[in-house]
Amino acid sequence: MNELLIEDVGQVRVLRMNRPEKRNALNNALTRGLVDALAAAEADDTVHVVVLTGNGAAFCAGADITEFKDLTPDQMSRVEERAELTMQLHLSVSRMSKPVIAAINGFAMGGGAGLAIACDLAIAGRSARLGYPEVKHGIVAAIVLPNLTRQIGRKAAFHLVATGETIDADRALELGMVNAVHDDAALMDEAMAMATRMAAVSRAAMATTKKTFHEVVDLPLAQGLEVGREANKRMRSFVRMER
Repeated sequence: MNELLIEDVGQVRVLRMNRPEKRNALNNALTRGLVDALAAAEADDTVHVVVLTGNGAAFCAGADITEFKDLTPDQMSRVEERAELTMQLHLSVSRMSKPVIAAINGFAMGGGAGLAIACDLAIAGRSARLGYPEVKHGIVAAIVLPNLTRQIGRKAAFHLVATGETIDADRALELGMVNAVHDDAALMDEAMAMATRMAAVSRAAMATTKKTFHEVVDLPLAQGLEVGREANKRMRSFVRMER
């Protein structure tokens, strides 16, 4: 069975994690498949927006713990390889020029919740549940922390990773982890409608918007304004070229 289903709908590429019997837990094959699929979408000029979701009743249950039992200290090269692969997945979206929308159906736990909020936009079905339960299992929600703290702030982020609490879609919306909540039956329609609207925007304008956003988000004000100034100048040339 293919761990990842890929479908193009107009200018939107839909990536559907496809391990429903494991709640789409991230094993090596699925993680590598996502990294490669995001890179392929970035390289394909016919793709303007990506939608990421899960097949079945869950978005993603996080890391596949059945693989981790073999990642013992004497297998350090494999441990390092897996950690690097996970990090690359969480970096992939921010490195793309094209927006990625997460459609969170059902549970998004641990690395699955981290993957969802690593996307540029996230919308959730009402049945969605998000959480970082790693601490309850004697491990650490480590790679998800940089994105989580940037998006919801220190106190809220620490609460989630230190308690392992699971929150519902409405609470995730309050915290800023997701952009909107929709009825489960309407989730993919809403995600595709949003993606289609974004796909219609000038590619150059969208790419520059995303690049500028990721550059300025952690900069001091003066430096951020300098980056914005340069983007503003580039934008004027785009407008002239597209007339």
